[in-house]
Amino acid sequence: MNQNKEAAMAAEQIPAPDFVRAAGAVVWRGDRTAPEIALVHRPKYNDWTLPKGKIVHGEHPIAAAVREVYEETGLRVVLGRWLCSVHYEKKGWAKRVDYWAAQAVGPADFVENEEVDRMSWLPLEDARNALTFERDLAVLTEFAARPVATTPIVLVRHGRLSGSGDDWQGKKKTRPLDPVGEAQAATLATVLAAYRAGALISAPSERCLQTLEPYRSANRLTVRQDKLFTDKHYEPAGALRVLLGAIAVRDRTAICGYRESLEGVVGEVCAVRYDGEAALHLFKGSLVVLHHADERIVGLERYIL
Repeated sequence: MNQNKEAAMAAEQIPAPDFVRAAGAVVWRGDRTAPEIALVHRPKYNDWTLPKGKIVHGEHPIAAAVREVYEETGLRVVLGRWLCSVHYEKKGWAKRVDYWAAQAVGPADFVENEEVDRMSWLPLEDARNALTFERDLAVLTEFAARPVATTPIVLVRHGRLSGSGDDWQGKKKTRPLDPVGEAQAATLATVLAAYRAGALISAPSERCLQTLEPYRSANRLTVRQDKLFTDKHYEPAGALRVLLGAIAVRDRTAICGYRESLEGVVGEVCAVRYDGEAALHLFKGSLVVLHHADERIVGLERYIL
């Protein structure tokens, strides 16, 4: 399957009731050209593997990956690009594990526990030799195939709206989120925390500002409002300048706007900075993540909140 298409499906497939879903990461530190990889040893199985674990009901896979890494290694990480999904059977159950690249920030607060009794940092080739399972080798191969140090731009279509457009009595820009949209905004906060977004941009409407609010308030950030990310005022060249500016200064940026503007600007920036496919449709409460390195986009992913 085309890598970009598979990435776009990473959080959109709905598992069957008997499908176990998990998330993990290739955690790295040091020089991006010669990174060290964190492996964990599980005494129950006497194996060396990549940190991972089951997704909690209602948890976004991106948030689950960060949580599981911390629980197994004590490491705080910044999530990078999606790598691949691994499928296998365990005790008669089908299992799928999605993996992301993740850069360690700060020292590990590792504590031995029943699941993991040791953690080891190894150069990439040594990590390959130490891994117990062949399926983990495929994850490391994808990790090494493209830049490991990337910066995200997260483009979010606002959450689901209250009522219907025909019945809304006020101005269109004042129409708020409904309870589902508010829940999507809360989930978005956990996703943006995984990427440690520090720059927030929003269309100047209640729906978009509300979508960013849980993350903004939790991190005491400011939101720059820009009408370029509304459908009415979208202007391709101007919106493209915003994204190219974020790429140039390597800001971890989140932009919340309307469908036409976001789909348009993704097409514009990918036309000049990306070699893969960029066609997409953003539903309410969905997002696309552009990962860039050395001013080129090296990964494009789409998720639903």
